Amino acid sequence: MSEALPAVRIHGSTRTVGVIGWPVSHSLSPEIHNAAFAALDLPWVYVPLPVPLGRLAVALEGLQALGFSGANVTMPHKTEAAERIGRLSEEARRLRAVNTIVVGAAGLEGHNTDAPGFDRFLRRDAGFDPAGRTALLYGAGGAARACALALAQGGLSRLLIAARDPSRVDLGGALEGSPTELIIVPFERAAEHRVDLIVNATPLGALGESLPLPPLGPDVLVVDLLYRPATTPLLQAARAAGATAFGGLGLLLAQAALSFELWTGRVAPVEVMSAAAVAALAEQPGGGPPTEA
Repeated sequence: MSEALPAVRIHGSTRTVGVIGWPVSHSLSPEIHNAAFAALDLPWVYVPLPVPLGRLAVALEGLQALGFSGANVTMPHKTEAAERIGRLSEEARRLRAVNTIVVGAAGLEGHNTDAPGFDRFLRRDAGFDPAGRTALLYGAGGAARACALALAQGGLSRLLIAARDPSRVDLGGALEGSPTELIIVPFERAAEHRVDLIVNATPLGALGESLPLPPLGPDVLVVDLLYRPATTPLLQAARAAGATAFGGLGLLLAQAALSFELWTGRVAPVEVMSAAAVAALAEQPGGGPPTEA
C-alpha cells in the first residue's frame, strides 16, 4: 500500500488526527484518511493511537495537550468516550457512543458517524429509502443500535430485531420519539417474516456461519456489515436468490467520509478513500469486526 500513495510530508504546520482503540493494528483508517489528505493536498496526517483499557481519560487529555485536531474512536472505547466528553452530538447522545472527536477551542466534541453514515450508504450506494419499509436487523450491539437510529430517522415503518437472547436487547435512545414499530424476535424465528431490508450487525459470517433467512428475492436489499471477508454466506445466499447485496466496506467509507468532513470542512474524496481501502484489504486478508475503523 505504501507504494500506491504519495509519501506523507510532515512539517511544523501539519495537523494530526488518528484512531484511538485497542488494538488498532488492523485498522484501515490510516490508509483511507492519508490517501484523502494527499488527494486534496491537505497538510494533515492520520496515525494509529493504541490506547489500552483504563487509559482513555489520559488519552483524551493528550489529544488537547498535543494539539491534535481530532480522532476516531473504535473498540473498546466508544461508550466510555461518550461518558467522558461533555459536548455530544445528538447521534452520540442517543447511541451513548462516540466514534469521532473534534478538538476545538472550547475542548472536545463527541460525534457519532455510524448512524448518519449508514443512512448515507443506504441512499447513495444502495439507492434505498427506508420510509414506510420493514427491516430485519440481526444483532443488538452498538452497530445494530446505529442502524436502528438511522432507519428510524429515515421513516422506517417496522423494525424487527433478531437476537439470540431477546431479553438483552437494548437500543438505548435509538428509537426515541420515533413511530417506528419495534418487534423483537428470537434468532431462530427470523426466517418467518417478509421484509424489504436485511442487515447483519453480528460477527456471524466471518468464519462461514449462516443466518436463518426470511424469503429473499429481487425486491429485498441485504447488507452485511462485515467487510472482511468480502463475500460472506449471507451475501452469497442473497445474490443467488437475486437480491441486491452489499458488504460493509461502503458503510465504513461513509462513516470515514463524515469524520473527514467534520475535521476538515472539505467534501471527502470517497473514490480515493475507497481505492485505498481496497488496496489495504488486499494486504490484510482475514476476518474483521463489523463497521469498526
